[in-house]
Amino acid sequence: MIATSTWADVPINLTENLADPVWSGAGKMPISGGFLYTKNDAQFLYAALDVVGDTGNDSGVGDYFWFTFDRNRDGNITPNFDVNYGQYPLIPDKIGRQFYLAPGTWTGLNPDLTVFKTAFETSPGGATAHRIWKFKFKLTDLNVALGAFSWFPPFTRFGIKIHSTNPPLEADSPPNFWTNFAGLHTLYFSRRPRISTALMGPVIGCVGLIPTTKINAASGKATTDPGYMVQVQNAAFGGLLNIIGNQPNLRSLITASGARFIKVKHRTGTAGVLTDFITSWNNYKWNVAINDYVLESFSADAGNFYQLQDIALDYSIHDLLFQFDSGQLSQGIHQFQVEFYNASKAPIAIPLQILTLSIDNTVPIVKINAIKHGATVLNACDIVQMTGPADGIVVNFDANDPDNNVLSYSVYAVWGDGASATLASDNYTLPKGDWAGVQNLNTPLWVPVRTCAHSINVLAYSRTTNGYGYIRYNSVSRYITIMK
Repeated sequence: MIATSTWADVPINLTENLADPVWSGAGKMPISGGFLYTKNDAQFLYAALDVVGDTGNDSGVGDYFWFTFDRNRDGNITPNFDVNYGQYPLIPDKIGRQFYLAPGTWTGLNPDLTVFKTAFETSPGGATAHRIWKFKFKLTDLNVALGAFSWFPPFTRFGIKIHSTNPPLEADSPPNFWTNFAGLHTLYFSRRPRISTALMGPVIGCVGLIPTTKINAASGKATTDPGYMVQVQNAAFGGLLNIIGNQPNLRSLITASGARFIKVKHRTGTAGVLTDFITSWNNYKWNVAINDYVLESFSADAGNFYQLQDIALDYSIHDLLFQFDSGQLSQGIHQFQVEFYNASKAPIAIPLQILTLSIDNTVPIVKINAIKHGATVLNACDIVQMTGPADGIVVNFDANDPDNNVLSYSVYAVWGDGASATLASDNYTLPKGDWAGVQNLNTPLWVPVRTCAHSINVLAYSRTTNGYGYIRYNSVSRYITIMK
């Protein structure tokens, strides 16, 4: 079965009744004994199991649920990756998480930070008080990122089990899903937030979810406000980029001015003639007949015109003007302009808008220059003996980007069954300006805690966004054995 989520314009804190306006318009899927409601924003999936058939209030004793997610969406049970959520017995508002080990086999139930509420109340689906479970899942916990599926709608696959003893209710949807993931339901996430028109440019409204008014016209880098759905600071752009139209203005151009085609103009740098930009992309549109998305392709015709998508249809990427991979372009500043044309390909007058983007197709340079034990430089696979309780190692490293787009770096050690320690780290903040990171830097002396093989690692993230979040990093590792 296919389910679709709708956009949550404001965060849902789960204390609201399902009749509250924050749940209005939520995606709704029938399940045995009730309904599943879903909304999402850029960070969370808000879900509610509205079990209208369970009118007995015995949560944590006779009432329980399973909520399974195929985190890699491959239709197979992946050990220690795919996950099942459940309610802790006898603790009504505590949720736990267990990983699948094999069909019908899991790790133990462990505490989880997912926000979860159980309620016994009425809802639009039932006027008699009944069991309701509400969830606020982090998208990252479900291995979902709205920008990761740049042309295919972001989705997850899931199964639900509901049990009640009063009255008796046993509902597995789909049946026996915990033994075979092939038939799991699909939930498509929304990427259609209501972004204030005051934040959008007059023609090109956003790049991904980042409003064009938050992109510096000189540097081509984006900084969003604290609390905004996508948090970036002085970020360049890279990856597959969705250029989104100003939603109300785009609709007016189509319905009132008869716009049917666009041309995309481009230049490298900020001077010179804007020329036709040639690209192609895919966008999925909803097909009511099959209750699923179908692929539609867009490319330039012989005159370099692109056809506008039909605003009456539901597309995976709404109000998409054009899309391109930043790898098509050189490193540095690029500018874009969109022109609109009617069905006869006659131009339509629109406000002038030039979009400036700083394109970054690289990752930070990370190096372990030396691991030093006193004056001795350790090579990979060396065995080193510590000589006292305060003896340790120093790591000399680089975490650097010549284009000044470092977001963060960390130097850390890992040993044993995943134990770790941070030796050095730093993060970008706006006063740093165009931060290049560091070169030839020594960590403070680090004193190991036990005899073991250790991996010494340098990890650096790039301050590059695809409009939905930061997207790039680089890392390097070296292995040594430390004797205490």
